[in-house]
Amino acid sequence: MEKTSFTNKLEAISEKYSALSARLSQPEILADQEQYQKIVKAHFELAAIVETYHEYQKIEAGLADAHSLLKDESKDKELIQLAKEEIETLENEKKEYEEKLTLLLLPKDPLDEKNTIIEIRAGTGGDEAALFAAELFRMYSKYSELRNWKIEIIDSHTTDIGGLKEIIFAIEGRGAYSRFKFEKGTHRVQRVPVTESGGRIHTSAVTVAVLPEAEDVEIKIDTKDLRIDVFRSTGPGGQSVNTTDSAVRITHLPSGLVVQCQDEKSQHKNKAKAMRVLRARLLEFEEQKKASERARDRKSQVGTGERSERIRTYNFPQNRVTDHRINLTLYQLEIILEGNLDPLINALTTSDQAEKLKAEVT
Repeated sequence: MEKTSFTNKLEAISEKYSALSARLSQPEILADQEQYQKIVKAHFELAAIVETYHEYQKIEAGLADAHSLLKDESKDKELIQLAKEEIETLENEKKEYEEKLTLLLLPKDPLDEKNTIIEIRAGTGGDEAALFAAELFRMYSKYSELRNWKIEIIDSHTTDIGGLKEIIFAIEGRGAYSRFKFEKGTHRVQRVPVTESGGRIHTSAVTVAVLPEAEDVEIKIDTKDLRIDVFRSTGPGGQSVNTTDSAVRITHLPSGLVVQCQDEKSQHKNKAKAMRVLRARLLEFEEQKKASERARDRKSQVGTGERSERIRTYNFPQNRVTDHRINLTLYQLEIILEGNLDPLINALTTSDQAEKLKAEVT
């Protein structure tokens, strides 16, 4: 990006930020909470860019002063030398801030700030896959706890030995979707199973889907488009765990999407949770149509659960985690499974930003 275009864009953002700041104190805006919240959100989104730009301007002013000293022949050699050193330092700082601003100016994913709904399902590997699905759920739960995000289980199906055939859960917290969206895909685990007495290393697979949670105003669902069935909840092995028809299955007739929930004893609560998942899936479907380069088809996201379809491998004998999309290997498996996912997520975010920068240039 040319300097003039770069600066003009930042000046325009600064002006918009100032205008939003002024509007926040207007009585008519304060009286309209819906409008007020929209402006607060827009103001917050621009704040990081404007603050970074102000620091960048200070560096440019410092450079201008230092260059003026060099032109002043009346100054002694010591001052001239100090000015040269100052210029070198400030030029390096200026470059760093230009890189920061370039990243901040990249188009934002409008879904990034949303809460997220995650679906984990055991794939290839039977009981071992179900046990690892439970470990992934624990890993994501630990990561969320470290960030003080709220976790709510929407639906789950356990196995007799403590594994998870499937679990659907929501994570509420600012930017939750932005941190978890790169987890979508098939996760492969290589280890000696708890259920294996021969000591052989097995490979199993678990699939993860990550959905941005939709608000009621974003996705309107006509009740005429729904078929709602109720049935009794079941536990491991299929046994009934409830004497009433509290479990709910909702079919969205236009799309064919089916969602069910049996985690609560109340049919009303199960219906509300199932609708929450349905809205998230419909929002994702709409986003796929609007921006296919940002959101892939859900089936390709989840895959079939076969060993060959993988985004990441967790190798227990080597204490190794490898993310195959960016060829990153970390020998920190135990730490990562305790919820310390930032080294992986940060690397994936940086890679994504680099790809976006390439697209901007071309």
